Amino acid sequence: MDRFDDDTFFAELRELRPTPRPEFTAELDERAAAGFPRRSSPSAAAMPFALLADRWRALSPRRRFVPALAVALAALVVATAVVAIDPRTGAILAMASFPTYDPNGYATLSGTKLNKVDAANRANPSEPLLNRAVEQSYPPGSTFKIITSAAALSTGKVASQNATLPAPNSLPLGNGNTLINDGGETCGDGNPPMIQAFWLSCNTAFGKLGQQLGGATLVKYANLFGANSSTLKVPLPVAASVIPTETDPAFEAFAAIGQHDDQVTPLQEAMIAATIANHGTLMTPYLVKQVVAPDGSTVQNASPAQLSQAVTPAVASQIQAMMEQVTQNPAGTAYATANPSVAGVAIAGKTGTAQNGINNSGLDDAVFTCFAPASNPQIAVGVIVKGGGFGADAAAPIAVKVIQAYLKLH
Repeated sequence: MDRFDDDTFFAELRELRPTPRPEFTAELDERAAAGFPRRSSPSAAAMPFALLADRWRALSPRRRFVPALAVALAALVVATAVVAIDPRTGAILAMASFPTYDPNGYATLSGTKLNKVDAANRANPSEPLLNRAVEQSYPPGSTFKIITSAAALSTGKVASQNATLPAPNSLPLGNGNTLINDGGETCGDGNPPMIQAFWLSCNTAFGKLGQQLGGATLVKYANLFGANSSTLKVPLPVAASVIPTETDPAFEAFAAIGQHDDQVTPLQEAMIAATIANHGTLMTPYLVKQVVAPDGSTVQNASPAQLSQAVTPAVASQIQAMMEQVTQNPAGTAYATANPSVAGVAIAGKTGTAQNGINNSGLDDAVFTCFAPASNPQIAVGVIVKGGGFGADAAAPIAVKVIQAYLKLH
């Protein structure tokens, strides 16, 4: 088994920290001039790489996979979480949340010291005790277009991935407002095949599709992918990923592109990709594989179980083809950061850049959901970077690192 090239690994981790694009810096200036509080760039803080490198090299190669997640998240210096799932079984391969805390502080027999450590963690404004992977939800942004596509193909509203969709430069929402594509871009020729609208992540095409499907249909298929469940446990309690039923055409359009009141956990993001990877079958996620008694006898073994049949294998196959174009087509939104040459493996994925805050005053959240290898899926990953900016720039590179670490060990 090949060992990791540690020096290369840490050099690449430095590159994971988002570098503000000129337009991003300009946006900060505009928001500051408008009276919104100016926030620091996600890449402003420094990272103690030397310390991390020393700890990393002390681990055996097989123990490096899970720490790889924590190291990658720490490199971003923003609230981030990632979950990796085996799509075939639902087994959670790894879960990480950042900012985090040192659990060794709780390993004390002194009640006074324990209370002091716990009080400090609870008072920390970065909320290190919060497991963002399963306890916090965020807007999914354009990753929700996977579910919108699933609903459209399953109901026959769209015949196939190659059927054309109307994608105007500006979509009237019926309330005096309009929906546009990112940066006001044109979507193909204005009437692109669904697969092209997907790899370009055209808001107007999928917003219009959401209006045609209706809020109830969007929620029906979101539920099949695991959303709106108040009973899901892994066995840790999982915050519900909430996709409300919209009835206003404007909000139906926003819901279809993962905005307005849509909220999902990083675990839910991984479940979305895992469902497509597993031919439309969603397996119940679980964290504990086996419980063993002190005498070595087995108390309990995990038994993989199906949670739902979200879509047919035929529909899943079409969505997989669309997700592959996101990373393999030069015009795909994640081509620059997750194409086979960069990742070393074919990844099927979907980016999301989610606006949030009052009047979208907050920094955009970066989202990415994916699975690999595309031809024989073994791992599905969901990543959300709070305030990270573009999903392709901040979230996709983390997913790539997780996939590379896992596949190198398996």
